[in-house]
Amino acid sequence: MAVATVNLRAVTSWVGIARLFAIVLSCVAFSLVASTRDFMGPYGTWCMFTWCFCFAVTLLVLVLELLELYPKLPLSWDDFTSAFSMLAALMVFTTSVVFPSTFISSPCSSSKCARQAVATTASCLCFLAYALEVGLTRAKPGDISSFLSTVPGLLKVFEAYVACLTFSLLDNYSSEAGLQWCVAVYSICFIVTFLIIIFTIGRCLAYMPCPLEKMLVGYNALALVMYITATVLWPLYSFRGRRRPDPCGRNCWWDKYLGVTFLTIFNLVAYLVDLIYSTRMVFIRAPP
Repeated sequence: MAVATVNLRAVTSWVGIARLFAIVLSCVAFSLVASTRDFMGPYGTWCMFTWCFCFAVTLLVLVLELLELYPKLPLSWDDFTSAFSMLAALMVFTTSVVFPSTFISSPCSSSKCARQAVATTASCLCFLAYALEVGLTRAKPGDISSFLSTVPGLLKVFEAYVACLTFSLLDNYSSEAGLQWCVAVYSICFIVTFLIIIFTIGRCLAYMPCPLEKMLVGYNALALVMYITATVLWPLYSFRGRRRPDPCGRNCWWDKYLGVTFLTIFNLVAYLVDLIYSTRMVFIRAPP
């Protein structure tokens, strides 16, 4: 009869402690917001989904490591946990900004507002917990045994997430060729980046015809050039001859287009840094 092994380091190590804090803080955040019953609409749904999703997956990761069941899974565990902690940090950071700016009004004197403020504080601390986990599990320079824990791997998660945020703002755009090219850039780069993440977690990179490092250099160079064109064309075609409406409400097209512009710049910088690190992985080897 098999006896389950308990690995106490899963909860006593610094990574385990960071995960415990993330579980507790995300639970506090969504419980307080749920008690207010004021989280309707797309922004409130996103915030609740983020806290619940991060709580559930982090708890699952902790249980699997505590019982040492993760080696039985058909995936690269280190890559999966690194990618998830980076994704959770980005999602909780976004939620920590969106929730108070959408639901907390000034002056904040009611009991509901106080609970919302405490939930926001818990969300910010939860982000710090996930950021700490990312820092603790990041691979050392020269170590590529777990690709998604390296700087290029973490940047892949960032690039995919920023592309998803960009898509959320593209609910209405004109059919001009320049804007269609920009949407094609966002879509193509997202699909390729997402496939790299999935193939890495699924241990499928060994079946690729060329080494991962060299493929990344070529892809990042191409993505960088494509994003340079999108950085120029998107604001040019979006704002040319058009002024900001007055008033400009929460769903104002101008603010969404401006958000897409900044997100495009963020991903441009991310692909540039990604190219630099990927090039170093190929041409500059760490001493043995």
